[in-house]
Amino acid sequence: MYNIAIIEDEPAAARLLSGFINDYGENKNEQFNISTFSGAVKFLENYRGDYDIVFMDIELPDMNGMDASRRLREIDKDVLLIFVTNMAQCAVSGYDVGAFSFIVKPVSRQNFVMKFERAVERLKNRTDATVCIHGKTGAKRIGTADLKYVEIQGHNIVWHLTDRELRSTGTLKSVRAQLGHTFVCCNQCYLVNLRYCREVDGDTVDVGGEKLHISRPKRAEFVRALNLYINGD
Repeated sequence: MYNIAIIEDEPAAARLLSGFINDYGENKNEQFNISTFSGAVKFLENYRGDYDIVFMDIELPDMNGMDASRRLREIDKDVLLIFVTNMAQCAVSGYDVGAFSFIVKPVSRQNFVMKFERAVERLKNRTDATVCIHGKTGAKRIGTADLKYVEIQGHNIVWHLTDRELRSTGTLKSVRAQLGHTFVCCNQCYLVNLRYCREVDGDTVDVGGEKLHISRPKRAEFVRALNLYINGD
């Protein structure tokens, strides 16, 4: 599933984009989680780096889309940014903020599908998924291929990478929403990257050289997920 944000102050225009996305998902058997925002300020205030594609209108009431995109790039350099505008002259400026594409209003289904399909293909061709971590010193995006496991300590999170540890705040639910199906809980405190699991021995699992406890309620689900991962299912 891909997470998509639409920043558009005209309700009809936002509904049109949402409808095109949902129709595309039904035709291509893809799933999209769509969030809409009527202004850029609220979008940026709540931004946690968990969107794959952002549709940004240029003319917004609280902050214009170009300024919002510059702020967005300070937080997230990798999200695919697509401008939706009737100001075609903004195209040149858009490349300064790494815009993936532009869609000129009024948006036609044919043009939308062409641009959106390219964006989805770009996401699929990325060699590694990423996640944005919000710590005391700001936001940092990491590749999940380097993440061995996540440790939950109340509302604190420790991200155990292959070469370092990072800390942030949050919950297990929020972390699981950002990570893919290769991350599975072996107990209430650990969310494990299956690619680093070397061996299950009794009630412990070797994760990149570290022994983690497998709780009894989680054991069957965890072992099943690991077997499916090993067998490539």
